Amino acid sequence: MKHDYTDVECCSETCIHQDLVKIVNDTMPDETELYDLAELFKVFGDSTRIRILFVLFEAEVCVCDLAETLHMTQSAISHQLRILKQNKLVKSRREGKSIFYSLADDHVRSIIAQGREHIEED
Repeated sequence: MKHDYTDVECCSETCIHQDLVKIVNDTMPDETELYDLAELFKVFGDSTRIRILFVLFEAEVCVCDLAETLHMTQSAISHQLRILKQNKLVKSRREGKSIFYSLADDHVRSIIAQGREHIEED
């Protein structure tokens, strides 16, 4: 895929602003934190996982309910739930023979809400 960089403006000469570079370097999180953050955002890069989260915005549900609602197999749903749970975006609880899933906390709702606001901007 060829990229078109004609709309990206660049400086006409090199001039490093050391004061700004120092501020950025002093406040930049360490590589581990940046990696972990990038990994978290990758989880949101799958539309099936986003659909699951939207269901969980409304109710605590079991895998059977999710599979029915999203027209998918329980196996496919379980795979995605495992990823969401590993990344602490959902939590589960057992009730008899059923396992119910819910959002881990309100941060999940905030992340999705801010993403929606961003894509809806003019």
